Amino acid sequence: MSSQVNDHKTINGENAESQKAKKFIPIVSSKLRSRMISVPESISEASGIIILGRRINSLIFTTDVAIIKNNNAQSVIAVYPFTPQLAINHAILEAASVPVFVGVGGGLTNGSRSAQIALQAELMGAYGVVVNAPTDLETIAEIKKVVDVPIISTVVDERANYLEKIEAGVSILNVSGAKKTAEIVSSIRKKVGPEFPIIATGGPTDDTIRAAIKAGANAITYTPPRAADIFSEIMDKYRQNN
Repeated sequence: MSSQVNDHKTINGENAESQKAKKFIPIVSSKLRSRMISVPESISEASGIIILGRRINSLIFTTDVAIIKNNNAQSVIAVYPFTPQLAINHAILEAASVPVFVGVGGGLTNGSRSAQIALQAELMGAYGVVVNAPTDLETIAEIKKVVDVPIISTVVDERANYLEKIEAGVSILNVSGAKKTAEIVSSIRKKVGPEFPIIATGGPTDDTIRAAIKAGANAITYTPPRAADIFSEIMDKYRQNN
């Protein structure tokens, strides 16, 4: 009998602890914003990175201001395949209600031009600046001289000279290695230690996101569906209702 009582107490104790761990989170939604893009919940398993006082574990990769205004990611990473322009950066920063990390070149656009764009981005409110994978050490050092926000360097291959870039002034690594992302993150983590901040692309599924987190990523970048694809689905529903 005594054993049964003790077992009962243990079970109740475990249930109590389990209930404490699972806190109820109220949800307040809106009919007009029901189509908001939500990042995968598995991203919340990442530790996050505290950047200028804010803990960030999810970044949405887009320059579409409509998507920037209609998602629940904690930040925006705005990198685009064109020469960085202040008009584009200003529009993105104006639209966003969360921290934005702005691309400032590093490939074709480099040197003092990248540094000037980085400074302007910071003055307009960017939380950090992102340099492309080919960025040379001189450009990183030049940017570091003029900005106070973090410099994020994109890594696409584990053979990249990211250790030298860290020495030159990079504060965060952003791993974008497609299917090899988790593998690259794991390799980098072994060399930079457990505390250096790493962002990684999460891939299309919860499994790929968790693989990147398990490999050592502190924050995950999510690529949303295109606005055109979302609109196409909406138009299909409109046609079905007519």
